[in-house]
Amino acid sequence: MKPWGIFVTGTDTGVGKTRVAAGLCRAYAARGLRVAAMKPVATGSARTAAGLRNDDALALHRAMNVRATYSEVNPYAFEPAIAPHIAAAEAGTTVDFDTLKRAYLRLGVRSDVTIVEGAGGWLAPIDAERGFADLAADWGLEVVLVVGLRLGCLNHALLSAESIERRGLRLLGWVANTIDSQYERLQENISTLRTRLDAPCLAVLPFLPADDDRAVARALGERLILPP
Repeated sequence: MKPWGIFVTGTDTGVGKTRVAAGLCRAYAARGLRVAAMKPVATGSARTAAGLRNDDALALHRAMNVRATYSEVNPYAFEPAIAPHIAAAEAGTTVDFDTLKRAYLRLGVRSDVTIVEGAGGWLAPIDAERGFADLAADWGLEVVLVVGLRLGCLNHALLSAESIERRGLRLLGWVANTIDSQYERLQENISTLRTRLDAPCLAVLPFLPADDDRAVARALGERLILPP
């Protein structure tokens, strides 16, 4: 049976993808499902005695309830906080898409749902030719779009949704994440997104200086879309 997976992407970098991905993990786990998670490629990783470790990947590892090694959750970790394809080139390597897919399939065998978090925005590149959008399409993932509520988000959200749909993927839903506490006309912008995006709003998350994936899980749990 083909694994059921959700790809969490965002309108930009730093818009709360990990917050939402970890929240989805905990929300599905609260429904009694087996949940795995992946950060296929991560940059901005720290050197540890166990090797490079990425905070986003570690957060996903904590939030999932399926046993897995760190390398399954995050097959490629790079130290500098730069675009993945540049980080890989500087490290003298390339990201092997077959390695990523094998890790995804291994997790899928053990889980009812696998949450896959991208890096950067929807079209962020992974190598010279392919990006996270290609990965999501190849794996047949449903997509959740995290909209970072700040000036410019309407254009970013609509362009992302259009590109997702043009690739033949289903936009499962979108999450409005308040990342700017001073953002003007917040409700008006959310209303515009509700009107123009042909997918349900799964949650509107308030501004929180610190991540709380359990609070996010509760917010997402109200409109959680279950596996087919």
